[in-house]
Amino acid sequence: MLTDRGARWLVAAGANLGAAGFGLGAAWLVGFGPWAILAAPLAGTLGWFAGRVAGGTLAVRLSRLGYAPAGLPVYRLGAVPEAEDSAGGKARALSVLTRAGQPVPAGFVVLPRGFDGTRLTAGASRALHRELRRFGPAQRFAVRSSAGGEDSATASFAGAYETLLDVAAGSVVEAIGRVRGSAASGRVAAYAQASGVPAGEVSVVVQAMVPAQYAGVLFTVHPLTGDLSTMLGTVVDGLGEAVVSGDSTGEEFTLARPSGEYAGPEALRRFAGTLHAAAHRIEGRFGGVPQDIEWAVADGRVWILQARPVTTLNPWRPDTAEFNDSLAGTALWSATNLSEANPEAQTPLTVSLARYQQANGGPSLALRGREMAGYIGGRPYANLTVQITSRRGKAGRGDPREVYRALAGWWGDLPPGVPIPLLPMTGQDWTEAGVPLLGSLVRLGWTRLRLTPFLRSHSDACKDFTRRIVAAARPADLRRLWDEGLFEFGIDSFWAVIASGSTYPATLEQRLRERYGAETAAALVSNLSGLAGNLESLGPAAGLEEVRAGVLSREDYLQRFGHRGVNETELAWPRPAEDPGWLDRSVAELVDARGVTERRRGQQEAYDAALARVAEAEPRAARRIRRQLRRAARQAALREAVRSEGVRTTGVMRRFALRSGELLGIGEDVFLLTVDELLAALAGQTRAFGHFAVRRETYHRYRELPALPGVIVGRFDPFAWAADPGRDVAVHVAGAGAVRRSPGGEDGVVLGHAGAAGRVEGTVRRLDRFDDAGHLLPGEILVTQLTNIGWTPLFPRAGGIVTDLGAPLSHAAIVARELGIPAVVGCGDATARLHTGDRVEVDGAAGRVTLLARAASGQAEAAAARP
Repeated sequence: MLTDRGARWLVAAGANLGAAGFGLGAAWLVGFGPWAILAAPLAGTLGWFAGRVAGGTLAVRLSRLGYAPAGLPVYRLGAVPEAEDSAGGKARALSVLTRAGQPVPAGFVVLPRGFDGTRLTAGASRALHRELRRFGPAQRFAVRSSAGGEDSATASFAGAYETLLDVAAGSVVEAIGRVRGSAASGRVAAYAQASGVPAGEVSVVVQAMVPAQYAGVLFTVHPLTGDLSTMLGTVVDGLGEAVVSGDSTGEEFTLARPSGEYAGPEALRRFAGTLHAAAHRIEGRFGGVPQDIEWAVADGRVWILQARPVTTLNPWRPDTAEFNDSLAGTALWSATNLSEANPEAQTPLTVSLARYQQANGGPSLALRGREMAGYIGGRPYANLTVQITSRRGKAGRGDPREVYRALAGWWGDLPPGVPIPLLPMTGQDWTEAGVPLLGSLVRLGWTRLRLTPFLRSHSDACKDFTRRIVAAARPADLRRLWDEGLFEFGIDSFWAVIASGSTYPATLEQRLRERYGAETAAALVSNLSGLAGNLESLGPAAGLEEVRAGVLSREDYLQRFGHRGVNETELAWPRPAEDPGWLDRSVAELVDARGVTERRRGQQEAYDAALARVAEAEPRAARRIRRQLRRAARQAALREAVRSEGVRTTGVMRRFALRSGELLGIGEDVFLLTVDELLAALAGQTRAFGHFAVRRETYHRYRELPALPGVIVGRFDPFAWAADPGRDVAVHVAGAGAVRRSPGGEDGVVLGHAGAAGRVEGTVRRLDRFDDAGHLLPGEILVTQLTNIGWTPLFPRAGGIVTDLGAPLSHAAIVARELGIPAVVGCGDATARLHTGDRVEVDGAAGRVTLLARAASGQAEAAAARP
């Protein structure tokens, strides 16, 4: 059997041999002359990759040879087929650990097909006695259960089933029957009812007994706080069953990550390094999922007796289809920018689509199994712990806060009181992560080169897939369409959206601010649409004015913008083009304020004047700045155009879901399924339909939540947070009090990012949802949590813009700059501190909103109720 360690050796050997062979071959081809200095390293690098691929392929094939045939009643640990679910959670985990080369006591598992009630079948009995003959006659055994629901991510069933230790070989058959029969106990039934997890069929594991000197449990992540940098364990003298069953607490110890620094009983110290390394590798083998590990020390050797997911750190509930990635370990999460296109709680189908794509070839930045993209409270959040750890690299150089500052264009400034947790990465972790990350970078580069042809052909491709979806007559037709093209089409679109992103416009603005001041810099970067020939974010608003003027036909408007709107990434959200009366209503709601064209003309004049001032003082610098601004404009326009087409792809996926709902007879309940469940349903497996009622209730609870904090660190319960009258609406740090903010944010001053320069005084109109947009009067200061492209038609009406979420590259900042509307974004708590009717001054360049006067209570109520 090839272990994971052996597989790593094969891959490394293949890479090194490939590098040496290619390098020497290239040097030989050029005659070992001066050109060999260049040819050998280049060829060696190619050989390293080729050898690594060859070694990996050989390792996979050799590894498969270690599995026993399917359908047997008894399997040795390490030989259980990967698809043999009936082996139960414990046996499958032990088999994986055995193949990984971990020190697991030898043993075997008897599957449910080997039983007739609690008695062994004849075939299972013969196989069992063959296995027992591998051990000496004096060998003692541990006999444990391995049920379908046991030791899973959602339930451990710890102590529910019978466990028999120190069993003589002649008593193993009887012990197996007792363990199997314990499935009928009241403990198991009570646990299953309390956890909501069916116990499932019971297999029985038999292992050589370890005569433990010390034993205990070890959590690879602190089970109460989720601290990724601390392993927490308990040790007792002798067998560890008392700790596992809860009869003894033992002595506590900790292991720091990734250093392995130990604190605990002195007797365990010499084994601490081995325990730390084994636990870290075990967690990595299970995709970075925090593990609860049972271990023992006997005759000076550490043994691994069991490993299972830490149930308290499980981010997924299958019955309600809830993801809460904050539960999987302490990390820094940000909703900035992501919430623009996702302003409301998303359905299970929408949430699962992004995860499904990432797990099956989509853009992925994963370290130790932790993706950068996650979900909390039905909303998307970015795991900045992953991004910052990745940017610091293997050497771990750079203060995490300094690394974050380089990302502030996307995520906004981070309050100084917010901690930045890091992932505990070892050198081996970086080696294993390096090739996949490099592969992602290569594909991003390749996709970036093909963005122009993507834009040319994508709209027609969407029409073609929509036609084929509508034509599907059976569920199987839709499943075939998914497998034969639609899934890959969605993956390609996802890659294009990620590849089009760029922080260059924000970086350039920061440099211009430092050299020429806020006002001049703002004028220079507020004409990107003029330099690039319009931005997609302005399109819906400008297009409505063109429709009203008779310049643009209704058909052309809906083709260009009918897929965009306030909740455009949600699959369940109806597209504007689906509503025959939407466009007429939108045109009728336009007010006679300064329109997009007039505002754009003013920005062009401000840009020309600012550039002339720079040219008069620094002619050479002005020419360079003009080139840089054109580059920034091209990148901004490309990003927005590709994003628009990405949203068009979402519309196609919506059509696929709706058609699936029609053919399956479940209508819009299809959005309560995950992607895996939907694909299974199209293949005839409809078991998940039984979850509709509880998922519908859960989804409505999430939709009723207030806007969640833009920054979250650690465990976060959205419902407990919402019920707290003293909650911080901007930042949540688990276990901490109020977070220290930047100075100056008190006494009637709200601070945020400089979104768009300019100073304006006006009356606040706080809008908590887009449906209330009709309340905004010309010249009022729009205060809201966030804006996106669906809000763009409102902007010409506003005197100023203030948002809770946002950064220099957010929608509100980009559009406000292009229209010359003073804006402050990313304030965190503006909607909590400012109310309709308040009088404020907005200083966009300074990122400052000053409260001048509070509205009288009667005035505020009247303003809020005004239609």
